[in-house]
Amino acid sequence: MFRRFQAHTNGRRRSRVPRWLVPAALLAIAGSVMTGPADSYSAGRPPAGQAAARSLDATTIAHLHLVKVEGSELVEEGPVTGALHGSMQAQLKTGVTFTGSFITHTSSGLIKGHGSATPHGTGRYQSFSGTFIVTGGTNHYAHISGRAGLYGVFDRRTDSVIVQTTGKLSY
Repeated sequence: MFRRFQAHTNGRRRSRVPRWLVPAALLAIAGSVMTGPADSYSAGRPPAGQAAARSLDATTIAHLHLVKVEGSELVEEGPVTGALHGSMQAQLKTGVTFTGSFITHTSSGLIKGHGSATPHGTGRYQSFSGTFIVTGGTNHYAHISGRAGLYGVFDRRTDSVIVQTTGKLSY
């Protein structure tokens, strides 16, 4: 083990651990945390024979605006902030139940899925709540899956949507 190191300076006792050891230990810990798991995980795939062990915080907010209308579908897009940063494109159908599909673009890959929500209230602003299911992705998120909650507000005058998602996804 370590020898005790007791030097005196101005009557004060120094640490019993050599000074060089503290930064070296911090670098070793930081290096092990930052490098993460083995190579196959960095490629977005679990090692052969193992299930995905990572989870992704799905707490995000998307501010979507109308791009075009295709029949009864609204095509929306806009920025995503929170646990994920990027942009989202969504195809939405409004009615007794809101349904839709989405693709979230991040610097680490795409995340795809679909969801449904129940609208509440009437008037210009209509809140909604429901769930979404992630069906897949690309690159870092190639094996992503899961179900999470979604909440938001639909502006009937501008056809814009603010969507907040909550939960955890596995990849």
